[in-house]
Amino acid sequence: MAQTTLADPAAPTGADAQVPTDAPGEDIVVTGFRRSLAEGLELKREAVGIRDSIVAEDIGKFPEANVADSMQRIPGVILSRDGGAGTNEGQRVAIRGLSSDFVVTTLNGAPVRTTSAGSVGSSSRAFNYDVFPSELFGRVDVYKSPLANLEEGGIGGNVDLQTPRPFDSKERVFRYTAQYSYNDQSEKWRPRGSLIVSDHWGNFGVLFGAAYAKTVNERSGFQSTGGYNSSTLGRRPYYGSVPSNTSGPFQFELNLDSPLAKLGNLTRDQVANALLPRFYRVYTSNTERERMGFVGSVQYKSDRFEASLDGIYSKLTDQMDEFTFGVPVRSTRTAPGTTATPGTGTNSGIIPLDVKIDQYNNLYGTFGNTSIISESFFRDFETKFSYGVARAKYDFSDRVTLQAQGSISKSRAWQSGNRIVSNIYGITTTYDPTVNVSYPTISSPTSFTDPANFRDPSLGFSIQREDDTVKSLRSALDWTVVDTGDTSMAFKVGGSYVSSLKSRTKQDGSSIARAAVLPNGNTFAASGNGVFQYMDPFLQYGTLNNGGNSGYPSNFATFSRDFVMGTLNANGANRQAARQLNATYEAEERVTSGFLETSFKLTIGGHELRGDAGIRYSDTKTIIDNYTNLGGVFTPNRRTGGYQNWLPSASLAFDITPKLLLRGSIGSTVTRGALNDIAGSIVVPNVFSNAVTVGNPDLRPQVATTYDAVLEWYFAPAALLSVGLFEKDITDQPVAIIEDVPFAATGLDPSYFSCAAFGGPTGTCTLAQVNALTNNNPLIRRTIVQNAGQLKLRGLEAAYQQNFTFLPKPFDGLGLTSSFTLIDQQQKGIDYNFVLTNGSVVALQSVPKYTYSITGFYEKGPFSLRGSYNYRSKTGGPQRNTLNDEISYFAAQGYLDATVAFKINDYIELRVDALNITNENTYTFYQNPSKSVGETHRDNSYFNGRTFSFGIRGKF
Repeated sequence: MAQTTLADPAAPTGADAQVPTDAPGEDIVVTGFRRSLAEGLELKREAVGIRDSIVAEDIGKFPEANVADSMQRIPGVILSRDGGAGTNEGQRVAIRGLSSDFVVTTLNGAPVRTTSAGSVGSSSRAFNYDVFPSELFGRVDVYKSPLANLEEGGIGGNVDLQTPRPFDSKERVFRYTAQYSYNDQSEKWRPRGSLIVSDHWGNFGVLFGAAYAKTVNERSGFQSTGGYNSSTLGRRPYYGSVPSNTSGPFQFELNLDSPLAKLGNLTRDQVANALLPRFYRVYTSNTERERMGFVGSVQYKSDRFEASLDGIYSKLTDQMDEFTFGVPVRSTRTAPGTTATPGTGTNSGIIPLDVKIDQYNNLYGTFGNTSIISESFFRDFETKFSYGVARAKYDFSDRVTLQAQGSISKSRAWQSGNRIVSNIYGITTTYDPTVNVSYPTISSPTSFTDPANFRDPSLGFSIQREDDTVKSLRSALDWTVVDTGDTSMAFKVGGSYVSSLKSRTKQDGSSIARAAVLPNGNTFAASGNGVFQYMDPFLQYGTLNNGGNSGYPSNFATFSRDFVMGTLNANGANRQAARQLNATYEAEERVTSGFLETSFKLTIGGHELRGDAGIRYSDTKTIIDNYTNLGGVFTPNRRTGGYQNWLPSASLAFDITPKLLLRGSIGSTVTRGALNDIAGSIVVPNVFSNAVTVGNPDLRPQVATTYDAVLEWYFAPAALLSVGLFEKDITDQPVAIIEDVPFAATGLDPSYFSCAAFGGPTGTCTLAQVNALTNNNPLIRRTIVQNAGQLKLRGLEAAYQQNFTFLPKPFDGLGLTSSFTLIDQQQKGIDYNFVLTNGSVVALQSVPKYTYSITGFYEKGPFSLRGSYNYRSKTGGPQRNTLNDEISYFAAQGYLDATVAFKINDYIELRVDALNITNENTYTFYQNPSKSVGETHRDNSYFNGRTFSFGIRGKF
């Protein structure tokens, strides 16, 4: 069994440092999770700058099932669990109040990029950790303060993932795991397993590992899909001027003049000024995930020379079946004299029949002339990632070392979204969120499970690809000039070259699929409502949990995946379609960097002072190939650019006492703009909104100066109490500039939008329809990102870790590791200053005000138990007032996970893992700061279920 001896913080640091405990001649030998924590703490103690590490308990034995899940125990690291594919897994990390776009991830020191699930096509710089099985890694280092030898680009921080190598262990390793996982919401079981083999003979070693996992996750809840609004606010002209500091509300108008309207004891003004959601609808999804990964290493190691070839391959696939069902309030109104079918055309005004208003000014009850929009949505995601690195290190002498490596990584990711939209027109529905806010009443006398009630089927198919290729070369020479034991001075000089190539394409096969021949011999387009003979009168994966509210639609008619993906050949149609040139580009960044760094150690009055100082120079060249719109025609366009940066940094670590350490750091670094903001030509984010974004190839990187001060008290073996302060001053922050421009100026085809984007019914639009809907004055809200903002982040970080070995047996196996982070964000930019209609300004914070993590554990003999609770407070991202004075917040959330294990012997350990034990309700809520009310309205309110894994693991 792998083991380590706890090091006394008062003794010289180092991996082999040992110290007796309070009992003379006795050492504390730890294994498992406690060993992982102890080694991570030792690495932190040795560092000069601000660094935290997560270390595997042994080769192939990472502490958590997901690498990102482990990192959330580090102060200042905030985890986002995967929302794109609707799973419970950690996907991305933010560091110290800056999103995942501000975090640089490297594999064995080499920059890499990969994306997965719903983030495919976003072209962000964020790294998706769910692509990899955690068994493939041996250590993760998180650098929060800049160093000259680190790759620039991470204002938030740098994360280095390190793969295992044969000589990481002194003995042969044969480690395995075998598990079965159960999700209590989907009520399904799926397998997971891994195998790691490592051995070395003399100077040569070989390691190979494989990991495989399948999971299934069902999600259900409520959506409003974009805020709340009143009939009074919503009845302005569709294309009237939009007040400054607002984005304009969604438009709708209650039909209060209908002879059927009944307001009860409410006045007309009360009803007209009460709020309804943009939609009131059911959301549910079921995601089948499959992930396989391989890691390999061939290593040679002698006294002076070391070399290795290391590689990783991983494939992640998600199959997500998603269904929505509910009433669209947006874009509903009745024109005078309308004779069209209720719920269609201009006869879509909703009639209040029996309504009430709650204490939050929510309008609810029974409404007439409502429509139902139902989506059968089938998404497929796939990411293939491969990486190889050749590295070598040669010690010319005890004081001079040369290191060099070259690497290449490729990420090939795609996602498709294929849906059939169905409608029920002119029916009476009841909406009541007061019974259960996440499972509200959405009922009707009209059957939701009878396919004969549906009308006007339409298709919306698309596929997006995002490919990344990163090639890098790096070398560094280390020269120790002086080393007398108490005093040392060394220099590190080196450089790197990184070429990052990203390409993005999008295709829409909707028109091709509409021509698909159905079993009845007709095409989809020619079948009309006859298509509904292929609709099933139920949800594809079973009746939903109604949350205790019988009025919640637990079943409704849907189309099957076989019909969409098989009969209509959705992805085949997508791949046959022409590329959408407005969403197609290729962008390459070539970064040449050089650095000089000096480190030293000296003794002042018997106290050790360590430090490093350096400067990094980077030259960035960009080559953008996209398509520009000239007179309504997209033509190839190439833009080149570049910039240079000088990035100084310095850190000090001073031993006030043998157990008390003071650190300080200052440095500059950059984060380059999102490639979608730089390289994109014209992108339509949402076909139901008259808005586009355009790229800005002249966008400069953000530059930050970072300050750190930390006091660390290593008061016992493997124990720490620390508190630190940090500040980040960021300039040239990208800010979205929004303006309304004539539709003709964009050169876009109207088919890129739904008619609903211009106030019409759902469905593809022609130019004539667009003009008719907008009185020949169609406008598009265009967004372009420019360097105009400033951001200041100030924060406090605290950490506490200790093994309670001082307690009487058997309680001496207890331990605790915890962290707390407090962040204050001061940001200049219109979207971060929410302007109320009375002129008051509310500063928004796009990161949690505070987060904390608590992990308690018990390890004694063959038994071990660990429970972790990770909490993040609410956040309010960039947004504009929609004239209702309501700010959108992502609600606070806390996740409780646990592990229990019993070790029979070295060969077999029984293990149970539990994820999301409390079945956390994640949701967005809207709040009016001028009113003393709580979380008044909700959106995207979901439950993901609990996941339990049962299995064995061990080694030979």
